[in-house]
Amino acid sequence: MKSLNKEILRLALPSILANITVPIVGMVDVAVAGHIGSDGFATVAAFIGSISVGSMLFDLLYWNFAFLRVGTGGLTAQALGRSDMKECGLLLARALLLALGLAALTLAVQWPFTKLAFLAVDCSPEVKTLALKYFFIRIWAAPATLSLMSFRGWFIGMQDSMSSMMTDLVINVTNIIASIILSLGVGGWQGLGFPGIALGTVIAQYSGLLYACVRTLVKYRSIVFKGLKRDELAASFKGSGMKAFMSMNGDIFVRSICFTAIYIGVTVISARYGDLMLASTTIMMKLLMIFSFFTDGFAYAGEALTGRFIGAKDLLMTRKSVKYVFAWSMSIVLIFMALYHFGGEPLLALMSSDTAVNEACREFLPWLVLMPLIGCPAFTWDGIYLGATASTGVRNAMLAACAAFFCFWCAGIRLLEAKSGLSQDSAEFQTLAIHILMGAYFAHLLARTLVMSLQYKKEVLRRHFRDSL
Repeated sequence: MKSLNKEILRLALPSILANITVPIVGMVDVAVAGHIGSDGFATVAAFIGSISVGSMLFDLLYWNFAFLRVGTGGLTAQALGRSDMKECGLLLARALLLALGLAALTLAVQWPFTKLAFLAVDCSPEVKTLALKYFFIRIWAAPATLSLMSFRGWFIGMQDSMSSMMTDLVINVTNIIASIILSLGVGGWQGLGFPGIALGTVIAQYSGLLYACVRTLVKYRSIVFKGLKRDELAASFKGSGMKAFMSMNGDIFVRSICFTAIYIGVTVISARYGDLMLASTTIMMKLLMIFSFFTDGFAYAGEALTGRFIGAKDLLMTRKSVKYVFAWSMSIVLIFMALYHFGGEPLLALMSSDTAVNEACREFLPWLVLMPLIGCPAFTWDGIYLGATASTGVRNAMLAACAAFFCFWCAGIRLLEAKSGLSQDSAEFQTLAIHILMGAYFAHLLARTLVMSLQYKKEVLRRHFRDSL
């Protein structure tokens, strides 16, 4: 028991430490936008809202390629469990080549993509102009961003959270420093203003890619070069390994579309109620996700261990790893519920200096307290299912979650319109609408938890250990 707990912490803690910097980067971007100040063209709320819309555009693109991390991680962990080092090397090479091809496609479609995206996004002209400026700068990080997805998945599959952590720290620390300096300036230089936020992200992504390449070549030189032999690499794109990779990718692609639909739904719906509600929702979602980054550390540990023990055909250790990962993950729920309850006001003050934005956010603080209790099981199950390459179960859970989100929103907003007697332009109506939106987001988390809990034996245990059960 002690050795398994130690292994879980060895895998989880580096991921948690790296993940801590992820919401900080998002909060710094929002905070920098919130402190740029009105420039005569746009208000503080418009600057903050444009960060949300611009980030949404990238999520719409990149979440569709989540299989680069997810598929690579689970398959690599299982190959490692079988002690198949050649397959480990081939998986990385395959994922990186795929990432570069998808990055080229992303750069090629950037203009028509934005035209299509803004047909669905209803925001103010100021927010749209700023969001496009942000997008067309940051898009040039696509080759680095997609390649880093492959590296992260491979590191996790290799049970090497430390390399993943160091890569993320390089990216996130560089992002914070570069965004602040390029936006607000340093010394006598006034900075670039709003465009500096996007440029800082581009610089950070390529810095992280350089670090990941160097670390991989230094630490895994023999494994990597086993996967770089031309004949074997070409054959890997035609054999059973590629078939398994692409089969999993289809389910993960559906999962990604559902994630994207929910995330876009949050942004698009909140944008309908003005820049103030959009800014408030942006800040609340950033704060809501702080907890998930901690839980994801244990989810990554579950992914790595579940994949490894399944690859080794060890049913007992697979079950134990699931049990222990859940125990560790759930242990931080009460801590974060207390943090959000007592620390909500200070967190808002860090996010924006604008009084109107902070006042609007204050109304939604109770949702922060509920996030850990509802979100923890969903995030933890994700890691376990992905380590088991149980992509069908993950797909089914996200389809149910997406349906729960939109059904809750549609039913809630229609009830509000029919029964409240309030004008849709009134502040009270807009506030209640955002409460319904937050409720819909939590409904999707609950649906994910329920479906994956019910499918665990079928999708994870029976799929890999049918003869042992």
